[in-house]
Amino acid sequence: MDTIILSIDDIRAIVQQVGLNELMDDLISRLTIAFQEYDEENTTIPVRDGFNYHEPHIGLIEWMPVMETGKAATIKIVGYHPTNPALRKLPTILSTISAYDTSSGHLIGLADATFLTALRTGAASAVASKLMASPDSQTVGLIGCGAQAVTQLHALTREFNIHSALAYDIDASVTNHFADRVDFLDVDVQATDLKTLVRAADIIVTATSVGIGHGPVFSDEETKPWLHINAVGADFPGKVEIPAAFLKKSFVCPDFLEQALKEGECQQLATGDIGPELVTVVQHAEQYTFVQQQLSVFDSTGWALEDQVALNMMLDYAEDLGLGKLVQLESISEDPHNPYHFVKAKTEAHQLTSADVIIESP
Repeated sequence: MDTIILSIDDIRAIVQQVGLNELMDDLISRLTIAFQEYDEENTTIPVRDGFNYHEPHIGLIEWMPVMETGKAATIKIVGYHPTNPALRKLPTILSTISAYDTSSGHLIGLADATFLTALRTGAASAVASKLMASPDSQTVGLIGCGAQAVTQLHALTREFNIHSALAYDIDASVTNHFADRVDFLDVDVQATDLKTLVRAADIIVTATSVGIGHGPVFSDEETKPWLHINAVGADFPGKVEIPAAFLKKSFVCPDFLEQALKEGECQQLATGDIGPELVTVVQHAEQYTFVQQQLSVFDSTGWALEDQVALNMMLDYAEDLGLGKLVQLESISEDPHNPYHFVKAKTEAHQLTSADVIIESP
């Protein structure tokens, strides 16, 4: 049985042939449908778990699983290392993702998930924003202008008529070349200070690497009364980006409540101060239109269902475009009771091939 492997070359080819806008639109659509059709009785999504450490630098490696009963299990392994860009010229987040057949355990597919994680996080914020932000939103504020800010802004432009983006990062060089990284978007990007950004934005995205215990990343300033925030950066216990006072006067919607209480903005709240999960808002959208005219926060800690949808989308494109490499990774042989049989079978096949070679004398 073969496993399809999508390398970064395959994913690059998919992006080049399909287009970034088309991919983002497709993923936003697929996520919306997946949330609408989500059935918790037939889907198991545990809280992610993993290793948090401080040596040689602060970081984590964790796993995010999801299983559809009787179908497939998808597991993403993700590493978060905020020193990567400065010390190693690597993305803060590196990731791989795999899918398994639950009837046999067979590894169906394996792919890079660094790109997919950025893409699906942006798409999930677009789904949330479409339901909770003002439909007339035109200005996005970006607090943290690293890799995730690119896909966040891209996704929002697919759902809103965004004219301008106000950018702020504690690293001025990251802020200054953000406009170059999003030059494929028809958006006026301006570097600004935090107070101006918070007061002027219709939608804010916080996607920072703020240290544990060092948040929030902005003060509880005066804002537009309909401000919506996509809080993306909280992914550690003790790491938060949004002022508690702002959260307490806002409609707070987590993607995954149990996880958000552990390492999201919801760490700062009592359960009674937290609204429904995103899947509930999607499934009952007509009941939550009032949120578009008030303060709201999408507490995005990452939900494994989103990763499954993103991987399946890329596997679909790979099949349509004839991309990906089929490899037999697993030890499968004619005798399932003998773990050494695959070695013997290969040796016998080699001997048979050698015996069939006829060497002619000159």
